[in-house]
Amino acid sequence: MESIDLVIDARWVVPVTPSGVVLEHHSVAVHEGRIVAVLPAAEVHAAYLAAERVTLPRHALIPGLVNLHTHAAMALMRGFADDLPLTNWLQDRIWPAEKKHVSAQFVYDGTLLACAEMLRGGVTCFNDMYLFPADAARAALALGMRAALGLPVIDAPTAYAADAEDYIAKGLALRDALREQPLLSFCMAPHAPYTVSDKTFLRVLTLAEELDLSVHMHVHESGDEIEQSIAQYGMRPLERLHRLGLVGPNLIAVHAIHLTQEEIALLVQNGSSVAHCPSSNLKFANGFAPVARLLAEGVSVGLGTDGSASNNRLDLFQEMRQAALLAKAVSGDAQALPAHRALALATLDGARALRLDQAIGSIERGKFADLTAVEFTAPEMLPCYDPISHLVYTAGRDHVTHVWVAGRMLVENRALKYLQKNDLENLVVLWQNRLSMETRA
Repeated sequence: MESIDLVIDARWVVPVTPSGVVLEHHSVAVHEGRIVAVLPAAEVHAAYLAAERVTLPRHALIPGLVNLHTHAAMALMRGFADDLPLTNWLQDRIWPAEKKHVSAQFVYDGTLLACAEMLRGGVTCFNDMYLFPADAARAALALGMRAALGLPVIDAPTAYAADAEDYIAKGLALRDALREQPLLSFCMAPHAPYTVSDKTFLRVLTLAEELDLSVHMHVHESGDEIEQSIAQYGMRPLERLHRLGLVGPNLIAVHAIHLTQEEIALLVQNGSSVAHCPSSNLKFANGFAPVARLLAEGVSVGLGTDGSASNNRLDLFQEMRQAALLAKAVSGDAQALPAHRALALATLDGARALRLDQAIGSIERGKFADLTAVEFTAPEMLPCYDPISHLVYTAGRDHVTHVWVAGRMLVENRALKYLQKNDLENLVVLWQNRLSMETRA
């Protein structure tokens, strides 16, 4: 028998690829952080001697969920400025509060809170876009979570950087310092077409191509954004990005709500990806992303939560269900986004957009053991005819019991292993008291 680190036995293993497959009474064998076998339980136990065995008799084991777009540190601003249109929310509430309060410590504490929430909800990897990314990295690593860090770029001074070149210099220095960290990867993260100049975009493009980095940015989130672009540049934002050379296989277009058929074709032709954030889109009344059409045309789509200040939940189970239901309603086709495809959007397709799909996103031999266990014992989870359907339409993050990243258990029986709840609450209360003064002003 071969000695290995870990065997996980599950009632169902849902590998995501092949699509729609459910493996009953299977085990996943893990050694040195990677999956070495996915086989019937009896075969695994005959072949491997594990230092640790976890038995999940009424659970589905799925790949760890991938949150393709968030602003993690904004967890400290959850509920801070609700029920406002996007432009007012940003200009009147969020940007003034950020100018006053955002710091390296704010980002560390806020990202720690976000990572705690995401891990308990089965999210093992998140694609972040925020200031002070070194401190976001520090928080993610403290909890053992995988992170794709956006290197922020904006043509406005903040507490983090003075100008576009300062943002870029700090981002590149961070990448150089942490590029060997196995849990971290990097993207260029220009905020949006309305906050970044042509000159800065061309600099971002050059660096993305030289360093082979994705470009993660908000695109066509609101009608106001498009009207402003037409007034200022004489063209829609996506056309401007295309003319600048930014629409390509490296682009992760966040939101992508207001798209013409020609713009969808442009994304298809250039192999770009979309980060779909259904709950945030709904909350801002920004509209309905044409997800069914994007998928039908062959655009790669992953799921994101956006930040807690604009969604209030970093909950990929909610986003899966929301995405599937909205795709059906908007397209008028009940088969537009079936459950197995919605699960892929939240796992393998998000990993693919980040170019991490050779490492994570499905349960396959050779990939990292980023895994989430979902319990099917509660009354609301019974009966179960189709585990994949249940994962998307019935289950919630409260049903997540165990989470592993690279074979290391980070959540056990619904509890975080490396963060004390009281310590986290004390951090949050301090920031809540400071931010509460803004709401009273």
